[in-house]
Amino acid sequence: MKTECIPTGLDCGRLGRRKITLGFDGGKLSSDGGAILLRMTEQRTGILSGFATDCFRDHRLQTRVEHSVEDLLAQRVLGYEDLNDHDQIRHDPLFAVAVGKQAPEGRTRRAEQGPALASSATLNRLELATQDHERDRYKKIELDFEAADRFFVRQFLKRSGETPPPEIVFDLDNSDIRLHGNQEGRFFHAYYRSYCYLPLYVFCGDHLLAAHLQTADKDGAKDAIQVCKVLVAEIRAKWPATRIVLRGDSGFCRDALLSWCESEGLDYVVGLARNSRLQEVIADELALAEDLFESGLLPARVYADFDYETLDSWSRPRRVVGKAEHLEKGSNPRFIVTSMSRDEVEADVLYEHGYCPRGEMENRIKELFGTRTSGATLHANQIRLYFSGLAYVLVQALRDLGLAGTSLAKARADTIRVKLLKIAARVEITVRRVWIRLSSTCPFARAFQEVHERLLASPQIVM
Repeated sequence: MKTECIPTGLDCGRLGRRKITLGFDGGKLSSDGGAILLRMTEQRTGILSGFATDCFRDHRLQTRVEHSVEDLLAQRVLGYEDLNDHDQIRHDPLFAVAVGKQAPEGRTRRAEQGPALASSATLNRLELATQDHERDRYKKIELDFEAADRFFVRQFLKRSGETPPPEIVFDLDNSDIRLHGNQEGRFFHAYYRSYCYLPLYVFCGDHLLAAHLQTADKDGAKDAIQVCKVLVAEIRAKWPATRIVLRGDSGFCRDALLSWCESEGLDYVVGLARNSRLQEVIADELALAEDLFESGLLPARVYADFDYETLDSWSRPRRVVGKAEHLEKGSNPRFIVTSMSRDEVEADVLYEHGYCPRGEMENRIKELFGTRTSGATLHANQIRLYFSGLAYVLVQALRDLGLAGTSLAKARADTIRVKLLKIAARVEITVRRVWIRLSSTCPFARAFQEVHERLLASPQIVM
């Protein structure tokens, strides 16, 4: 007979006359009670199930499969970013509920008992599959990269309604992902002063359209045409009359990209790196901006509008808008190049309202949180970047369906995580019910209930 005794705990000091003792013996608890909101969002949008069905090819013997591709994908996206953390997460019954496991308390299909969720080794098979799946015993889950590239833009089209917008803007940008191992494609980047990848992201407003992994040894815009071709084809197939504008910083001011836009009927507003020739063209405007600054007239900003052609890198002259600005630190000239005519939009409006809003895209990249590229191959790390993209799209759907009109409608993903997802919960499983008992002292209980009610009332989106 088992002896009943006081469990040994960790000494955490005293509170007056009482000792403070800590122990990991509280039962079936979870620190991520809000993950159930993501499950409700997935049930109404089918984002993860759609990606699993459309983009993965499962060559395993299905009679021996315990964890479907959809279950593995859901666990990977809803769980923690680091793969090795899943060896502990697999014991969390709340994540098993969020993934959709019928027996969240543990395995029942086989004779031996075990956790309901997959181990990190099993999850790793999503990233390691090759086209030689017939010979390899373990690498039999294959990802169709072309389908994955189309998936994100198709999600955007499905969630944007049936009425085509008159205009949409592609925001292109790069961001570094620092590497701390010997991953394939590891190169040192002088600007970021580290070994890194240099992925290309494309957004339309808050919507992710593409997350394309690139190495840091080449130009950050080298795959921009390849990526944009896929997006343009998908959008024009559904919205043939919608105007598409490409926007990016000076890293995307490449003649090949600008010429491709012109040949395909796309407009562009792209930053242009300053040089002595450009500054000479707006010398009068710079002098006027300095005079305005010294006289106290703010903002000390003057715009110039002119045609410009590089000495040898451009194939034709193009319209350039120069911003002559003077600040406390001195002169601050900036330039953009555009395909839009002067009759269509004036210089100041184009710069301030057409180009400057692209800075908001950097906040979206931070929310994407696609920094876990510790796989050995580019293949595996591109798949991990897709997983980060799926997590972002799922949170964006949660914003649209559950947070619209609430105090968290414009909240960042990390704020949503802290206030709605990271909530202590006790999971109790009975024959007829799964009880998820959230912390009674949760400071955001009212907001959680409001989001829950909105999700319940939201219609299911047919994907």
